[in-house]
Amino acid sequence: MTSISDYSEQLIPLTRDELVAKLKIALDSNRFHHVLRVEQTAIDLAKANGVDLEKASIAGLCHDYAKQRSDADFLAAIDRYGLAPDLKNWANPIWHGVVGAELVKHELGVWDEDILNAIRHHTTGDATMSLLEQVVYMADYIEPGRDFPGVEQARQLTHKLLALGVAYQTKRTLEYLLDHGSPIYPATILTYNAWVPKYEGEING
Repeated sequence: MTSISDYSEQLIPLTRDELVAKLKIALDSNRFHHVLRVEQTAIDLAKANGVDLEKASIAGLCHDYAKQRSDADFLAAIDRYGLAPDLKNWANPIWHGVVGAELVKHELGVWDEDILNAIRHHTTGDATMSLLEQVVYMADYIEPGRDFPGVEQARQLTHKLLALGVAYQTKRTLEYLLDHGSPIYPATILTYNAWVPKYEGEING
């Protein structure tokens, strides 16, 4: 298990302890401990995949920074930051990543686009994801507190090859949304098309 004791000043104008303190205020206890587990999982996956550990730590901690903000906060942020008006037709599951990244940028001072994209895409995925984006996408899905049918397979695939985990999660997410008659965010369909057919045989094998 690898840990990050502190940050340089290049990626965030806060120490790790200061960031954790802000998250403890922004999130309830369950969500706060979730982001700590995601951080550690992201660091471990980053180390295994040659990804910057500090970026993985910051993105892992910040991915749910806005999760418990009000709908009014998100709607105001969409206007304030000039985001696509169509975002107003969605809700927290989409907003806390796509809009939340803008809140992380402007409220926490994170301007690194790779970190911000990892936050933006941690629920929807994206057709083209950097290794850091893949790391956070999977860390959120397989952190040790997760317990759902298929999570062990997701962990095994992810540790075998990060892209396999991405394909597996994307397929399972789309199946879940279809089974429940839920609306599907367009980026999720693009993620499916880009990742699942390429690895279909390996994730079902």
